[in-house]
Amino acid sequence: MRALQFLAGSILLAALGGGAWLTLRDSRQAPVSTKAPPSRPRMTAAAAPPPPVAAPSPSPTPAHFVVRRILDLKKPLSHGDYVWDESGAPDGPVVITVDLAAQVVSIFRDGYEIGTAAIIYGADNMPTPLGVFPILQKDADHVSNLYDAPMPYMLRLTNDGVAIHASDVRYGNATHGCVGVPTGFARKLFAATHLGDRVIVTNGKRLSMGQSIVG
Repeated sequence: MRALQFLAGSILLAALGGGAWLTLRDSRQAPVSTKAPPSRPRMTAAAAPPPPVAAPSPSPTPAHFVVRRILDLKKPLSHGDYVWDESGAPDGPVVITVDLAAQVVSIFRDGYEIGTAAIIYGADNMPTPLGVFPILQKDADHVSNLYDAPMPYMLRLTNDGVAIHASDVRYGNATHGCVGVPTGFARKLFAATHLGDRVIVTNGKRLSMGQSIVG
């Protein structure tokens, strides 16, 4: 009997010791972290690209810069000839065109041609420049300070002396770069223009009805 009690006690101690070992083993497990998990980068949707912007349409040519009337000439102009007719032409901006190839100048008011004349222009070694020029100065009694020559009804186009002015418009004559027009035409042109009015000098450009004068 005593042997049985001793065996039972041994079994009980073994059971209790095993339980303690199990308890100790459980207490050695890795501690649970109380830190919050690292936050993941926040994904944002890519911004939509802006819609394409359409290129602006070119503005229509203003009516006063379109040829609305061309003078009806009964015959081709000869050197010294000109025609002037303002009838039916409304008030409006003035544009002057000079075609060196045709040797002709025209003045348009609000798109109506009111005058045209045969011209002379710069000699080969002193050519008349091409381009668009504003009238910079007006002087009815101008005298050239470079050549000491009269330039009646002068409309200055450049700072180096190129101008439209009255000249002896005859075949074979030339200028030092200016546009020479008959005196009667020069007088009328002088009266019809203002500072800042544009003069377009080309070499072979022809204008027709409905065509843009400036462009």
